[in-house]
Amino acid sequence: MLEDQSAHRLRPTARHAAQPSTPAWPVEYPESYAVVDVETTGLARDDRIVSAAVYRLDALGDVIDHWYTPVNPQRDPGPTWIHGLTSEMLADAPVFAEVAEEFAERLRGRVLVAHNAVFDWSMIAREYARARLTPPVRQRLCTIALSKELGLPLANHRLETLAAHYGVVQRRAHHALDDARVLAEAFRPSLRLAAAGGIRLPLLACQPLTEWTDSVTAPGARGGRPRSPAGSWRPSRRRPACPYPNPGRYEPGGPLVQGMRVAFSGDTSTDRELLEDRAVEAGLHVATSVSRLTSLLVTNDPDSGTSKTVKARAHGTPVIDEAAFTQLLRDVLPAAEAPAPRE
Repeated sequence: MLEDQSAHRLRPTARHAAQPSTPAWPVEYPESYAVVDVETTGLARDDRIVSAAVYRLDALGDVIDHWYTPVNPQRDPGPTWIHGLTSEMLADAPVFAEVAEEFAERLRGRVLVAHNAVFDWSMIAREYARARLTPPVRQRLCTIALSKELGLPLANHRLETLAAHYGVVQRRAHHALDDARVLAEAFRPSLRLAAAGGIRLPLLACQPLTEWTDSVTAPGARGGRPRSPAGSWRPSRRRPACPYPNPGRYEPGGPLVQGMRVAFSGDTSTDRELLEDRAVEAGLHVATSVSRLTSLLVTNDPDSGTSKTVKARAHGTPVIDEAAFTQLLRDVLPAAEAPAPRE
């Protein structure tokens, strides 16, 4: 039987003051954080959460309390050799919809902190979308990005390497509760180091999913796709080459033209792969990176400082948001009708 089961999910500790006591603390820093770790059945968009843990922190990074739950994914649990959770162990665990509100209560009003936060957030966003609910978190902070901002002398950006840098001892790697504890203990000194140096925290917007597709196995099924310990869990997303030549950059205010190279950055309210599929169906070329040949960048967070937004600014690549892009997708000009380039 797993420890920290549902009857013991909330374990309060001594509550710390929510406001920093030093006047040197940056006033623009968030007031509270939720350090999160989720273990999953795999890495693809139709994979599911099998356990989740949250450490709530105050403004200074001190622990308020913590929470953990196993989750029945209603399918094969995937890499049990990593997270240690079998179908038998999860048989009596709650499904995500049954713990969604408890989870939300620990996220509400806080900045979500995770190691490789884009992954944890995308899994959480999809689970809430499946439950027809909206997660109450609007910003996230990736501790990998923060480590880079701080210039920490790390050999790599694995969680165990960050933990060792701060002398934090891991007890059960890939157990959501222990990973969240380790990250909370490593985040605190990173946060204070950033505050002491007046460093801007690398906060990104969290865009809840409003439209998505899924191809999970039927509820209750334990089969799922076969997985190999040595193989990748993510299905191939190779697409045929775009048959149209690149007509050049998108002209703001004008139409999209078949063959334009489109890159995406950050969260989208429409599932990213669904949005990319629609772009391909319209005759556009979906690019995985930004270069001087990119026609436009689609992002809801143009000030995020991601590599794609930085490169877009450097190359003068036009940037539009998701809403504008989806409107333009409705009337993409055929390649033969591409307007003549401006002189």
